[in-house]
Amino acid sequence: MNDKNVYMGKISYINASPVFYGLDHGLLPPWLKMVSDVPSVLNQKLITGQIKISPISAAFYAMNHRELLLLPDLSISCNGRVLSVILASNYEIDNLEGKKVMFSQDSASAASFLKMIFNQRKVSPLYEVGSVTHCQMVSKSVDAVLVIGDTALKHPWGQAFKYRIDLGQLWYEMTQLPFVFAVWAVRRSFAEKYPSRVKEIHNLLLESKRQGYQHIDKVIEAGKNKLNLEQLVIKEYFDLLYCDLDGQKIKAMQLFFDSLLDQGILNEKADMEFFNP
Repeated sequence: MNDKNVYMGKISYINASPVFYGLDHGLLPPWLKMVSDVPSVLNQKLITGQIKISPISAAFYAMNHRELLLLPDLSISCNGRVLSVILASNYEIDNLEGKKVMFSQDSASAASFLKMIFNQRKVSPLYEVGSVTHCQMVSKSVDAVLVIGDTALKHPWGQAFKYRIDLGQLWYEMTQLPFVFAVWAVRRSFAEKYPSRVKEIHNLLLESKRQGYQHIDKVIEAGKNKLNLEQLVIKEYFDLLYCDLDGQKIKAMQLFFDSLLDQGILNEKADMEFFNP
């Protein structure tokens, strides 16, 4: 493929910082171009071919599994609390029947997960999609709101609403398993045409992640500066996050996909296929 440019997605939240640390600090080759955005936008850019490899919402992978392959050992996951995927609500989940629940337009996995939980509990809220950047304004217009990423960390959702429900913790209580919010995927057609280039990018990502965990204090410092939060909050956040994709996480992801299928959120079984050159 020589040195033809390859466009790769990069999540603009701090949660993916450990994976991109090395690439941000000298590992990035000139032919690999980073496209930074929120997960929902990266989802669309990957499926339309504007980018070839990207972190994407796990649920979005399930919805488009025929066109994509997973990259091994890369994810954004938690095993219990996650802090950055929350339902802020004035009611308990079972009491949101007929109430207004707003989703940020940024998430596919968390939104699918929450809809699945409502379906399982036979609760039918009124869904809205909107901007969730102003905590106080949102709290005046809806009964509950799903917020993810930096927005969930930065704003005092627990003060604006009565309940602050951590979806990572909720899933763990239901399944005793981790939850995989995002995965790294490559367009199947691109991987079939340029397997050695994809292998090279995958190796770069793994090395970049290794360097990120080697310099996790610098990752925490950068996160603290970006969000203007206490160092301890950011440290706790990264302590709760995982960026690997081991057997337990794969098992959890399959359970999530099967649950989405059971609830009619997916219209066919999503099998996981990994890139393997």
